Amino acid sequence: MTRPRSVDLVGRVDLVGRVELIELGEPTTHGLSAAQGRALAASRLVDATPDLWQEDLWRLRARAKVGVARIAVAGGAPIELRIAPKVPIRRLFFLLGYAQNPKGWRDDQVEVAEQSELLPALAHAFERQADRALRQGLLQGYRHTEESALVVRGRVLEAEQIRRRFGRQIPVEVAFDEFTTDIAENQLLAAATERLLRLPGAGGPVRPRLLRLRARLATVTPLVRGHRVPQWQPTRLNVRYQSALYLAELVLRGASVELLEGAVTVDGFIFDTAKLFEDFVTAALAAALQPHGGTSKAQATHFLDVADAVRMRPDLVWYADSGRPLSVADAKYKAEKSAGFPDADLYQLLAYCTTLGLDVGHLVYAKGNEPRAEHVVRNAGIRIVQHALDLDQPPERLLADIARIAADMAGRSASAAA
Repeated sequence: MTRPRSVDLVGRVDLVGRVELIELGEPTTHGLSAAQGRALAASRLVDATPDLWQEDLWRLRARAKVGVARIAVAGGAPIELRIAPKVPIRRLFFLLGYAQNPKGWRDDQVEVAEQSELLPALAHAFERQADRALRQGLLQGYRHTEESALVVRGRVLEAEQIRRRFGRQIPVEVAFDEFTTDIAENQLLAAATERLLRLPGAGGPVRPRLLRLRARLATVTPLVRGHRVPQWQPTRLNVRYQSALYLAELVLRGASVELLEGAVTVDGFIFDTAKLFEDFVTAALAAALQPHGGTSKAQATHFLDVADAVRMRPDLVWYADSGRPLSVADAKYKAEKSAGFPDADLYQLLAYCTTLGLDVGHLVYAKGNEPRAEHVVRNAGIRIVQHALDLDQPPERLLADIARIAADMAGRSASAAA
């Protein structure tokens, strides 16, 4: 068997320690050792297949993920994987921020127009906002503390004293509220700063500024890895912190990639763009449906069968005030075309409509993955409307498109009810 000419044109590629891909882009050929190629495949961040004709060549295609990850390989050199988003960085930041906090996010809070990669852009934006937040000094607040002490401070916990000390008077189990800078808001900023300093790709000009930020937060208790991130609530007292806190949560949320797959370790900053798209569409549709009345619920649990054995969780169900379902929508970043089921998404919406007793269901795709269409199901009287949402447009136009989808949902539900 002769080697195909198209493969022969690729030539041999030197083994690399850094791989750059575009999210859901066309497969590209890279020079990798067998251990590195297997490590990338095991990471589940890319589809990796070895070249059939030449050793140390692998075909790589990024999945619906964006960001940076360092993949350590037992017995081999580590790989730095960089996956760039399909949409511009500024658009991606809008989706991230709106999905996290539709009311509190403003697109002009994040100045990333000059950045071309996700992680440096986020590091740059976070440092700017954190610096602005700390210009008036560290925020202070009350923190509830329970501890063992040699002197009485605050309130004695009598039950704990008896249980732990068996009648001894010292140390004393006490509880008190302390006015301090060691509060959740500062802990989040410190944790995000520390995480950015450790991540690959967050260096360059922003690193010295992050180091200065870490020094200003040195008195804050560091978060323990694996423990729950502290919760905070927007108030008038922490207004100057809020933009930085939203970005800190994005850092900690995206930086939680830690995968152990046999001998492969993945550590980095990765966003699942499919999940991000679903979160954005759900939040934006719920907000756009508010003027039409009723209530919207994300991931509401319903059951397909009368025995309640098969659980379903549509991305968004819109209910009347009486609790009757009015419409259902599901967001799909990319169409699922599994073997044997070329239209799995349509089957899923058909199941939702049948279970909820609806005549119309709505599928929302990211434009470029599926076209706008409408499907009428035979012998069922059910229509499935397929929308295509263009993500590469200004936020106001994107939200206007969402509003039109919401109006379509409301109009069709009203027509069905009539």
